Amino acid sequence: MRQHVNPLSKHFKEIEPIPQLQEIFKDPYLPLHLDIGCSSGTFLFKLASQNQDWNYLGIEIRERLVNHARIKLKKSQMTNLYFAFGNAENLMKEWIQNLPYGFLTSISFNFPDPWFKKKHHKRRVINSEFIELLATNLQLESLIFIKSDVNELFQYMDQIICSNNSFQKIDNQQFLIQKTYNPQLIKTDREEYVLLNKMSVYEQIYKRI
Repeated sequence: MRQHVNPLSKHFKEIEPIPQLQEIFKDPYLPLHLDIGCSSGTFLFKLASQNQDWNYLGIEIRERLVNHARIKLKKSQMTNLYFAFGNAENLMKEWIQNLPYGFLTSISFNFPDPWFKKKHHKRRVINSEFIELLATNLQLESLIFIKSDVNELFQYMDQIICSNNSFQKIDNQQFLIQKTYNPQLIKTDREEYVLLNKMSVYEQIYKRI
């Protein structure tokens, strides 16, 4: 179920920049949701098809899965969805600073690789530097959604995000009622597997303050 790829490899220092919004979306002025670690895109295909008034961008570090998603996207002819390959933090450092302020208002991290060994924690996708990058470039009220089936990883991500004073937790259930586009309502392939095997899912939403 998990295919580890070292995000700190030199291979990922060379990036293929994410194009400008007008190059990848039919309507570049729609609000934008970013899914980091999107796998083959099943989650985003569902979300994008149900919310035509949003744009969706997925970043995935496993190139084979990105290629698969791009082939499927081309066949679908959807115009509010795009997939990018590479190390998410490296891509975002270059891209987010050129993004019009206020367009990126929603980000999800769904079941990222846990990297259990302590010496490998530096490979985890959520780290203090990355969260600070998001805090600096996200407008107020922007949201971060996290999900994991590994409690230790969930606690780690929660601690990293909460240690940044730019974000605060919000009530998941209240948000479910208020926001019909809530990405938490869509299950990823991993979540379906976890629930099928009667395992726990840990989730939290954070707001840029």
